[in-house]
Amino acid sequence: MIEPLVKWGITHPKKIFQIDGFGAILSALLLGVVLVRLERFFGIPVSTLYLLAALPCLFALYDFYCYFRVNEKIGRFLTGIAIANLAYCALSIGLAIYHRSVITYLGWIYILGEIGIVSILAILELKVAKHH
Repeated sequence: MIEPLVKWGITHPKKIFQIDGFGAILSALLLGVVLVRLERFFGIPVSTLYLLAALPCLFALYDFYCYFRVNEKIGRFLTGIAIANLAYCALSIGLAIYHRSVITYLGWIYILGEIGIVSILAILELKVAKHH
């Protein structure tokens, strides 16, 4: 299923930065605004939500810098954001486990869903990076 995306990504590597950047902005908004306001339903502490929201803001800056400025060694930059995304996933699951006593089922669904999406994107980035 991911192979057609890899083929597309190989021919459009800069678009992956754009997709990742917009996804990071969406994550930051969901975590830093929506989930904060609905904390009682998700159970993720506000301080944790703000930490998790801040990182995608940094990732978005990196992504859009790469999209607009990077023309050489794109594979290195894709590898960089892929590693950052995987580290973010590890941090997210670590924080969720740490706060497991207060996170609700909705909170777990959100965290695991986001980790799933970001992990797939990171795998795509690593596969495309191998070709650049």
